[in-house]
Amino acid sequence: MGDDERKIDAFFSDQERWHEELLALRKILLDCGLVETFKWSSPCYTVDDGNVALLWGFKDAATLGFFKGVLLKDPEKILIAPGENSRSSRILRFTDTAQIAGQEKTIRAFVSEAMELERAAAKVDMPKDDLDYPEELVSALEEDPELQAAFEGLTPGRRRGYVLHFSQAKQSQTRRARIDKHRSRILAGKGMHDR
Repeated sequence: MGDDERKIDAFFSDQERWHEELLALRKILLDCGLVETFKWSSPCYTVDDGNVALLWGFKDAATLGFFKGVLLKDPEKILIAPGENSRSSRILRFTDTAQIAGQEKTIRAFVSEAMELERAAAKVDMPKDDLDYPEELVSALEEDPELQAAFEGLTPGRRRGYVLHFSQAKQSQTRRARIDKHRSRILAGKGMHDR
């Protein structure tokens, strides 16, 4: 048994509240021909090595997330953004297996379309980042050319994640502490949630 298989087994074994719902979603994803791997502490489903979907068990629901969900056709408007700053991913939330069974045809259609988008190398059109860097980050980058080069070398999504995290602190001292705390991760080319 490989490392991913062990992690996947542990993930499903540890899900007390949404165990049956997550297994039902997993069956659909695997039946659609996706490959199951383990990334970001969750089962990740891929096609041709491209990320298509993730499963999560949250406090209030079992969740199926699509990486490029914003590109999916959703006439019923059932896909939702997982957070207010989500620009690409979209999710479906389930609280019982009957709900999954009732929407299986729709789920399969989303999965099929998501697989085709990934095979076609479709890209989500991300507008130029509209976030202003907090003053503390601007100063830190000006004072530290190595940090500036590393920060500018991050993917737009990783930069955005850091800017949001730094900006959310109300006090200047806290913003500066957050920047200092993440300096080594930025220098390593990692996003806030990368391992």
